[in-house]
Amino acid sequence: MQQPLNPKSADAAASSAMSALFKQAAAAGRSEFDKTELNGLLAQLCIKLDEKAAETAHPLELRISLNNTREFGMVISAGLGGVDSELDEDNFRKDRAAVYASVELTDAEDFFGLFQRTLAYQRLAGMAKRQGRALPDAQLKACFGKLLMLARGLSPTAPDAPCVLQNLELNPVHCGDQLLAGAARCEFGAAAAGRLSRPIHKIDKLLHPASIGIIGVSGSGMNFGRIILRNLIGSGYPKESLTIIRPGETEIDGVMCAESLKALDHKLDLLIVAIAASAVYDLVDEIIATDSVESVMLIPGSLGETLKSREPAAALAGRINAAHGQAGGGPIFLGANCLGVVSHPGAYDSWFIPLERLPKPQKKLERNSVMLSQSGAFMITRLSQNPWLDPRYMLAIGNQTDLTHGDMLSFFAERPDIETIGVYVEGFNDLDGLAFAKAVRKAVLSGKQVVVYKSGRTAPGAGGVMGHTASIAGGLTLFESVVRHAGAIFAEDFNTFDDLFYMAGALHHKQVRGNRLGAISGAGFEAVGMADCIKSDTFAMQMGSLEADTVKHVEEILVSKKLDALVEVRNPIDINPGADDEAHLQITEAFIQDPNIDAVVVGLDPTAPSVRALEQSKLRPGFDLSDAKSTVHLMPPIVDRSDKPIIGIVDGGTLYDAMAAKLMDQGVCVFRNCARGTKALVRYFEARLNAESLIQRHR
Repeated sequence: MQQPLNPKSADAAASSAMSALFKQAAAAGRSEFDKTELNGLLAQLCIKLDEKAAETAHPLELRISLNNTREFGMVISAGLGGVDSELDEDNFRKDRAAVYASVELTDAEDFFGLFQRTLAYQRLAGMAKRQGRALPDAQLKACFGKLLMLARGLSPTAPDAPCVLQNLELNPVHCGDQLLAGAARCEFGAAAAGRLSRPIHKIDKLLHPASIGIIGVSGSGMNFGRIILRNLIGSGYPKESLTIIRPGETEIDGVMCAESLKALDHKLDLLIVAIAASAVYDLVDEIIATDSVESVMLIPGSLGETLKSREPAAALAGRINAAHGQAGGGPIFLGANCLGVVSHPGAYDSWFIPLERLPKPQKKLERNSVMLSQSGAFMITRLSQNPWLDPRYMLAIGNQTDLTHGDMLSFFAERPDIETIGVYVEGFNDLDGLAFAKAVRKAVLSGKQVVVYKSGRTAPGAGGVMGHTASIAGGLTLFESVVRHAGAIFAEDFNTFDDLFYMAGALHHKQVRGNRLGAISGAGFEAVGMADCIKSDTFAMQMGSLEADTVKHVEEILVSKKLDALVEVRNPIDINPGADDEAHLQITEAFIQDPNIDAVVVGLDPTAPSVRALEQSKLRPGFDLSDAKSTVHLMPPIVDRSDKPIIGIVDGGTLYDAMAAKLMDQGVCVFRNCARGTKALVRYFEARLNAESLIQRHR
């Protein structure tokens, strides 16, 4: 009796056969398969090439492909094929036209789960149901598995690959007794030389330097270097640990000066370079040659951001990269075009923005977040408008001459003191998107949350990115799909970034068990508005069904507040403008204790006459925020007691800024309108539930 074939042996045989095909074609000096080779390749992928299928009308056509992308390396995608594949994906909701994933972060079962979100699969399911036949799920999973095996063996990161697969396009693909490809194309090429690994452990020296040097400090005027010096001193960094590199001077602002790097009697943990861009090239060579510095912060702009500077900037990056091959890995460089770093644990602020223009009050007893941004101004405006973000570290990455997004995220993904990470991306270096996506996955699996905003969303925007930090802005759909699949929370605009980054920090220690929402407000429009905002393109919450005991408890509260004749208990619930602070919060606590509710959004109705929401009431002295029965005193203990998320909504003008601020200062997650708060919660719950699924899958 014939023994069944071992699946692992079959995979090994298929992999060997496919590798032989590529070796043969590459040895012949070709970069594309001929028809015979295509037939052989597709046979190993459980697909038959049938060009007549492309000429035959078919109710459903798929497109399945592998592509070697500049940022993410090998990416697998699947979705609508044939004529439909030529439609702009902006015509569809997310994940409907096609889905994408890094081949290094998925498997056949996982990618098939992504594919099930597409219109292509939903049509396939509908057709199978009408025709009374089984879905080709097993065929598709087998195909995806073979494709992933091929992609990993021929990826730009595979050490022993005979060549690198550039793309394999199967379009259209028809599902029947066997998968049929009406057309196929396969291209490949030689692997390109990659950058050396950066010694990212030295980022610790950058963040917590025991010694800092500065080049570019004026002895007479207030230039960028002098502002940075003042900020370092003003943020508490000890003068005796500072050194100014400036020939002919002994001290500036009480800080010792040295003639040159060679004249130093100790190795610097950090050197801040604030000189003209034209002088940076020689200085970097001196830094590398003297081995006098562990980490460098390059402040100057225009390195690689103008046509004239691109070639010398690329050569500079090459010399820095070569230095990483030396013993000890050489120095690491942050920037260029870098605003600087704020490190609260390192007790320093190296931004060149005067402190008086950007007060940075501590809004948390324990900071647990980090913000990474290519744009320093992005961080400044976010912090200025949202002081409750208050990250532990803020780093401007600039144009990634050396340290990249992937390096930074890889470093912070492993730090136990960091729980949430906010990232502003303009573009990636070659294959750094892959490193970034891997770091996102690592961070999420360790219980962190990563919020990402990507600029360069349009052609004009991408052009602006190139002029700002010399970054190449890749395709937005690909970017979003890959980083979202890795586990990141993707923000479409600045407001959404602010909302999600703030919420991720505020709710990190709360439990997210399901998708059932409770909504409460004394304003009818607000209660309805919350219920109207429970769906996004890719996820939906539902209004939880209250248990009988909860209904009875809320009815008792309404009776005690003489509101029972005006209010019917339901979810969402409009508790009437006559409800006072206690009514709002007692009902909130009743809802949050219901086992059918996973989170509560409560409108705190600051304009209602019975709510103590003013700093000082002229009409009713003492009936204000100072009253022990005001929301700012009653709500924080309820939030602390609950292991489920509670979102407060303070929808009102500047009269109610103090109410919102006092709640936020005590750790209550507050939004200023119900739509933003509820929409952010929906996105946050999607990410948390997805993260839990990833964690379970990797156990």
